[in-house]
Amino acid sequence: MSAPLATFDCRQAFAETLAALARQDDRIVAVCNDSVGSSNLVAFQKEFPDRLINVGIAEQDMIGVAAGLANGGFIPFVCAAAPFLTGRATEQVKADVAYSNYHIVLCGMSPGMAYGELGPTHHSIEDISWMRATSGLSVLIPADPEQTTAAVKWAAGAGKPIYMRIGRTKVPSVSAGQTEPFAYGTANIVRAGDDVAVIATGTLVSRAIEASDRLAAEGIGLRVVNMATISPLDEAAVIAAARETGAIITAEEALTEGGLGAAVASVVVRHHPVPMRILGVTGFAPTGSTEFLLDHFHLNADGIIAAVRELRG
Repeated sequence: MSAPLATFDCRQAFAETLAALARQDDRIVAVCNDSVGSSNLVAFQKEFPDRLINVGIAEQDMIGVAAGLANGGFIPFVCAAAPFLTGRATEQVKADVAYSNYHIVLCGMSPGMAYGELGPTHHSIEDISWMRATSGLSVLIPADPEQTTAAVKWAAGAGKPIYMRIGRTKVPSVSAGQTEPFAYGTANIVRAGDDVAVIATGTLVSRAIEASDRLAAEGIGLRVVNMATISPLDEAAVIAAARETGAIITAEEALTEGGLGAAVASVVVRHHPVPMRILGVTGFAPTGSTEFLLDHFHLNADGIIAAVRELRG
């Protein structure tokens, strides 16, 4: 039996990268909603006490403050638990960030069901749908620390509104051997295969890799596409997967309505219709740990393998 893979909290990579960028560029500031600890900003606050603005539990004000800073020439990284950042301040994200076209990086911390037993009030399963529907807002979901580091560096110089999930659930590296872990708007094929394709994002990428490795032992080639940019979507990668494998599964730690699966389905139905299965969260989750909840919604290697077998008949 092989040793378990080392796993990492992407918030650490985020915090270290943000601090390194701030040392090089005094325009970079952090804005948070009484979440210095949960956003891993303790070290940032200690090193840059005048460049962290804590507005308290006032998410709408937080976005307004960030917009004012952006208007003044700063580059705000807005850090808050994903359900509160996207749920409580949706109007401000739309009007003050996206419509105003400000260079603000919205960092949704601990997304998906990372808060586990705290329940649906703290789960952020709607955020991809909400943020993807906001015109002009780029949506990024790095899958591991390497992608998180690269995405944060890109975001600091992007000059546009961005929403980025920063995962709390520990994940293994999926970027080993890749010279460019993250390229905006471009998917990474992390496992080759021509029988079925799984297009996954965030925490589901490593689980899709496990499914691919297990199926390879049976002679089934499961292509794993790491879709770290949800908006704009890499349509060419989706179309290629449809044409070259003939069947697509999507996997995301989010609602099945309006997220990655819906985005991929929209491309598939317009360009190359093939059988599809959309794996994700359906409805509010029961009480339990993050691992339990992912398994409950079949967001694991077994669930992906079951979908492959269903598609192959």
